[in-house]
Amino acid sequence: MPPARWRSDMAAKQRDPRLDFFRGVGMFIILIAHITNNPWTLWIPARFGFSDATEMFVFCSGMASAIAFGGVFARAGWVMGSLRIAHRIWQVYWVHLGVFFLTLVLMLALNMTGFFARDEVNALNLGPFLNTTGPNLIGLLTLTYVPNYFDILPMYLVILALIPLMIALAAVDVRLALLASVGIWVAASAGLNLPAELWFAKPSDRAWFFNPFAWQVLFFTGFALMAGWLPAPPVRRWLVWTAVAVVFVSVPFAWGKIIGQVEAIRTLRHAGAVLIDKSDFGILRFVHFLALAYLAWVAVGPEGRNLRQTGLAGRAIALISRVGQQSLAVFAASMVLARVLGAVLNLAGNGPVAALAVNLAGFGLIIGVAHLAAFFKAEPWKTARTRAFAVHSPTEVRP
Repeated sequence: MPPARWRSDMAAKQRDPRLDFFRGVGMFIILIAHITNNPWTLWIPARFGFSDATEMFVFCSGMASAIAFGGVFARAGWVMGSLRIAHRIWQVYWVHLGVFFLTLVLMLALNMTGFFARDEVNALNLGPFLNTTGPNLIGLLTLTYVPNYFDILPMYLVILALIPLMIALAAVDVRLALLASVGIWVAASAGLNLPAELWFAKPSDRAWFFNPFAWQVLFFTGFALMAGWLPAPPVRRWLVWTAVAVVFVSVPFAWGKIIGQVEAIRTLRHAGAVLIDKSDFGILRFVHFLALAYLAWVAVGPEGRNLRQTGLAGRAIALISRVGQQSLAVFAASMVLARVLGAVLNLAGNGPVAALAVNLAGFGLIIGVAHLAAFFKAEPWKTARTRAFAVHSPTEVRP
């Protein structure tokens, strides 16, 4: 592939309906997964395979970034493209802080009501932040204090910062960018990571749970496919059946009921723990996700034509896609809402009816967030019909 090939490919990309749909699916799964003690989590894909909604989020973010930022690099050059990335990093950074503080305030408010038996603040391990706020506030602002629940967006920030490097390498030769991504992944498996509790009163060597130097390989796989750095895989019967086999063979090693009853499975899973490790993105997680992604890609058809449905199915697909189009706003809202919904579910007794009500309420809320975010992004005040708006002086005499 010639060094400049990626520029024209990236500049020509438009919004992809497949990307919107699967990002939307991922947002619903992420909400379910983060509602505390949610019985519905027993049926999300993560319970039946090595990969989960995190892989969907990261992979789709890579594809979306190729669309959103690739054209800027192609049209305005590397410096302006890097400034566009810096602007996005700035936006996501403040979203991360907003999610943290809003969640903390809501958990404090829940504790103060006296209705909830569980300490919602310490359930998120936020006691150290409140006990030594000064040092940990510095850590929070410098991303050296990263509690587990709040670690997705910091990971995304580091990966975004790697985009200008990868594009600079791709400008020389695409293979350099791909090799660099794999090399960083290998370095991460050897220990490259960032501190998560640097400012704790008692020294802690805990690193970020989601190692950004490992997870970037999945992000840049999606980026490379959308940018044209990697060719789209062909639709072949043998490839479909290979992907199906990978998915089904993974089930016994991921499904808790089988793991709990078969000692041989537990032994094999323990022996291969590094291959399915979530923090450092083990290679079997990668393989499992690629198999699922390939099957999904084949299922929706060329250019996502099988997503163009009518009737109830069409409305459901459109609704899910709308959520996917506003994934950052929806993700941030769901991280906050999930803790509140989990507290309500726990208060209601965690029964099936309560779980149904809480999960459906959560779905309604993130759908509402998606519509609200789309409304504000459209900037309706710019196209609204002009209306006279009179401002009366306080001294004006009115009839």
